[in-house]
Amino acid sequence: MSRITVRAMASVALVLGGIGIGTVGSSDAEPKAPEKFMTFCVPCHGPAGKGDGPAAAALNPKPRNFTDGKYMNARTDAQLTNVIKNGSAAEQLSPLMASYGSMLNNQEIKDVVGYIRSLAVPKYQPKK
Repeated sequence: MSRITVRAMASVALVLGGIGIGTVGSSDAEPKAPEKFMTFCVPCHGPAGKGDGPAAAALNPKPRNFTDGKYMNARTDAQLTNVIKNGSAAEQLSPLMASYGSMLNNQEIKDVVGYIRSLAVPKYQPKK
């Protein structure tokens, strides 16, 4: 599958997610972190965050496995925020992940970071 096809698939997922298709719940309230995760992250990272979403098969490199505590727990909140806000290339990672800074506000990004942290095994223990 070509890179153009992959980007087109990702764009469709973002548009559909942006209009509410594929989101959890039907409340008029703004979706919380798990719903934002379902909308923006699941197409590539999968519902459990294992990097096995429907678009993952066409991506190289594969999306990050958020359940990999050894990797994820070594990342700072600032790094994860930067990746979500500005795309993974902002942290010298894969250029395939889009930026979501224009779709999520700072609080929503912070909440998604917290949700992603909850998926890691072993669980994330913030440094004090």
